[in-house]
Amino acid sequence: MALTVLRNYSKVLKINVRKFTALQHVSAGVRHKSTIQYATRPDLPKLAYRKLKGKSPGVVFLPGFASVMGGQKAEALEEFCKSLGHSYLRFDYSGCGSSEGDMGNYNIGAWKKDVLYVLDELVEGPQILVGSSMGGWLMLLAALARPEKTAALVGISTAADHFVTAFNSLPIETKKEIEEQGFWKFPTKHNEEGFYTLSVDFLKEAENHCILQSPIPVSCPVRLIHGLKDSDVPWHVSMQVAERVLSNDVDVIIRKHGQHRMSAKDDIKLMVYTIDDLIDKLTTLG
Repeated sequence: MALTVLRNYSKVLKINVRKFTALQHVSAGVRHKSTIQYATRPDLPKLAYRKLKGKSPGVVFLPGFASVMGGQKAEALEEFCKSLGHSYLRFDYSGCGSSEGDMGNYNIGAWKKDVLYVLDELVEGPQILVGSSMGGWLMLLAALARPEKTAALVGISTAADHFVTAFNSLPIETKKEIEEQGFWKFPTKHNEEGFYTLSVDFLKEAENHCILQSPIPVSCPVRLIHGLKDSDVPWHVSMQVAERVLSNDVDVIIRKHGQHRMSAKDDIKLMVYTIDDLIDKLTTLG
């Protein structure tokens, strides 16, 4: 396996004129957002999304848990793709953001179906999937289910198996209490309450989608960016993903001062450089 840990991305990713022009758009902020649209699905909630038409390969952004398509990374990627003329789609999972439903009624399997619907119905051709946190887990599940629609993967603080791993690491007594109560107040720094309420049913369903216990038969290029100071999802999770993915083209990029959300200006630049490099690679191969 070609596994490379890059500690100084400026030495590896060459900044050409096209990249510099694109980054000017990103750093200037989003000025003209794509229009929000709704996908109507039989017996499923309407899915809210924003889409830019453009060249292939396209880019699809998958948000993290309880996150929406209006985050800094998602919007910066839209500006980047617009500047290069590549297609781009971002969306809200069922029960999140502008999509229909109550978040508490959905789970990993339901959100995986959302991603597959996007790939099957809302975009054309193979896509570069960019997954943030839980979105990194979903991007891997989507790549397994739709290899023909997956051109490359870019994981940002990839949280593969995260809820299940975190629950299993709790003391036995704590796990028993949670099972008796029927829910877990999962600690977080990312909302006012200081926790997310996860049902035991959510946790049990998530077990059906764990991928780190065996080889991951994904053959496309994979890039995994993770912060060394991520206090939510340890950086070694990305190393585990890299070890298990069967692709021969896998890079792990460690940000020494990176936090979980990876939304600092330099973090977003690194994400953009990484995707631009993949577009160059895929275009040359194509």
